[in-house]
Amino acid sequence: MTDLPTSSYPALLVGLPVLMATISLFFKSRGNAVAGLIGCLLTGGLGIVSFAEVTQRGTLIHILGGWKPPLGILLRMDSLAALFIGITAVVGILISLYAWWYFSSRKVSDGKFTLFWSLWLFLWAGLNGLFLSNDLFNLYVTIEVITITAVALAVLSGRTVALFAGLRYLLAAITGSMAYLLGVALLYGSTGTLDLGLMGQALEPGATATFSLIIITLGLMIKKAAFPFHFWLPPAHSSALAPVSAILSALVVKGAFYIMLRLWTEVFGVSLSYAAGQLIGFTGAVAVIWGAWQALLQTNLKMLVAYSSISQMGYLLMAFPLLILAPGVASGSADWLAPAWTGMAYQVMAHAFAKSSLFLSAGIIVFALGHDRIESLRDLVAWKPMTAMAIGIAGVSLIGLPPSGGFMAKWMLLKGIFLSGQWWWAPAVLLGSLLTAGYVFMLLRLAFAPAREKIAFRPVPHILQVCALLLALGSFLIVLPSENLIQFLGGTESFGTGIESIMEGGVHGNE
Repeated sequence: MTDLPTSSYPALLVGLPVLMATISLFFKSRGNAVAGLIGCLLTGGLGIVSFAEVTQRGTLIHILGGWKPPLGILLRMDSLAALFIGITAVVGILISLYAWWYFSSRKVSDGKFTLFWSLWLFLWAGLNGLFLSNDLFNLYVTIEVITITAVALAVLSGRTVALFAGLRYLLAAITGSMAYLLGVALLYGSTGTLDLGLMGQALEPGATATFSLIIITLGLMIKKAAFPFHFWLPPAHSSALAPVSAILSALVVKGAFYIMLRLWTEVFGVSLSYAAGQLIGFTGAVAVIWGAWQALLQTNLKMLVAYSSISQMGYLLMAFPLLILAPGVASGSADWLAPAWTGMAYQVMAHAFAKSSLFLSAGIIVFALGHDRIESLRDLVAWKPMTAMAIGIAGVSLIGLPPSGGFMAKWMLLKGIFLSGQWWWAPAVLLGSLLTAGYVFMLLRLAFAPAREKIAFRPVPHILQVCALLLALGSFLIVLPSENLIQFLGGTESFGTGIESIMEGGVHGNE
């Protein structure tokens, strides 16, 4: 690991947003917003440059203070980390631009909402730190930074409903953190290290490893709002301000998923069994169907989009059983692994773009009308055509229609499902897409329906609609470099080790 090329990019990806967040605290009103926006643009630009650097040089590392693991802290930026950092950068830049005009136009930049920029930058630093961390305790620290700042952002509006939702979010997050920390303590006591690579080599099969797997996965699923621990997500996401809702849904919930993915592929290979993969896949399948069904029943747009997030994130969990060998499949013919990883990666990207676009579009509706009742979307094509287009394009990606990123995600997921012989996951994927089509077409039907009365709306800055539309288009544009992206994801040194570990665990569990 320490023979890999070193770079200052990993350290800068964490240090720069922290620095800019601190600087913004010294300003009030307009100065705070200017410093915050500059910090967001710089952080986003650095994330894009770092992604490009990994595509050229491969995995990059940075050893903090010159102390190598296990005594020191190592930051690792491989292709998986670079993908998450790059998506966070692109989506984060557009959300930040939206937030600048959103707050400025509402004339709230000189009040309590000035904290948005500092909190958003600290959260961004936490996300980058999480994607780069290579030991369990740093992962805990970063996810706690993300949780604290996310809860603070969720209650930023000061509304009573937001405060109650934020409290529920905080309590759920604390519960998940305690479960995760207990598992970390058990693993450290068993292996004597916190470094992911060293722990994966030292961990032995047994009750400690199995219980740690269960308790850490449980804690992360609570933080991820996976079914049946999703109770905190809809009220928290729907009651927050529009830019905050986009951040929470598109980026924050993926932090816990990323940790879970890393641990399953790099640490817990000796403890994984076929049954474990099937259980995680089952929770994902139920989330896909139940979340989409609940979205169909909603009368408010933001609540619909929030339940849609539960459904769409379920697809990510359905890829986990594909990482474990199915019964009767030879260990040497793992043809389903590449489609499974590709489908997972495209679902992460497509969801980030489409869901942020939908929440920003909902924010435009609230900005113009003062509420987000779905019935108010009537004649949206006439009075806000660009917003209607953003909702339509993002919705097409969520359904999984070609040529969107959502189609690529679901197609590759289905390919992995059939190649692995686990055909029973296919009906959930297809039913989820049909239910998603139900609520997307419901929104579009209203958008084209004539208004029952004259609509009185507040003028909305044009740039808000542009940001929402660009994010929606992003869910289609990600398909263009698909061949290069597939090669890129398969090119890390850790990928092969993680897959071998998973396969060994799968074989062990099937014997």
